[in-house]
Amino acid sequence: MNFRASEYAKTNMKTILLVEDDFLNRRLSKKILIENGYRVLEAKNAKEALETLKKEQINLAILDINLGEDEQDGISLGQQIKDRYAAPFIYVTAYDNSEVINRAVATTPYSYLTKPFKNVDMIASVEVAIRQSGKKHIPKIPVKDGDYTTELPIDEINYIESDGNYLLFHTDNKIYKTRSTIKRITEELSGKSFVQAHRAYIVNKNKISKFTSKTVMIGEAVIPVSENFAENIAFYKD
Repeated sequence: MNFRASEYAKTNMKTILLVEDDFLNRRLSKKILIENGYRVLEAKNAKEALETLKKEQINLAILDINLGEDEQDGISLGQQIKDRYAAPFIYVTAYDNSEVINRAVATTPYSYLTKPFKNVDMIASVEVAIRQSGKKHIPKIPVKDGDYTTELPIDEINYIESDGNYLLFHTDNKIYKTRSTIKRITEELSGKSFVQAHRAYIVNKNKISKFTSKTVMIGEAVIPVSENFAENIAFYKD
């Protein structure tokens, strides 16, 4: 392979974040992935994984669910990766009980591998996850734009404000409206990047620029945070 071809291959190599606390399992999985043409970043726990994600762009994360005693588990890490980085991930675990599976499925992983698994099963799961993530549907919500109904991509929403029997959807460019309640929209946006900050406000966590114990800022808007919902914003202090 000539120099240009070699550099092209490196540039187009898919990067995988491998989060596994067991050294032998991590080494084996890394070997399998490298042999199949992937670039691998390693992390032993959630803290290391999040530090890596601050500096690196990844195509996929492979998360062991059990990351050791007294450590954040892979499922909560998966939810953080989804909310903060919108990166696809798959789970690897020795657990197959219904409680763990239900918790994992609720975070919408691209696959779920139970140990022990065949090498080919891991590579197949990785390939499918990367391909499917490139086709990921952008969630939208129907809202009123004047007299017309339009589909608003939820990623464009900065925050949602209750206004009597209506909700106001604040974006960078304009405000949309729909007849609904905070409770109903909270249920509809469950599992996405939105949290309730106040009885009358839901905020997009990814749009928060500043915060105090009683307010958050999104752009120039200052949004109140009530004591009942302060824990919803606590993630931002990590």
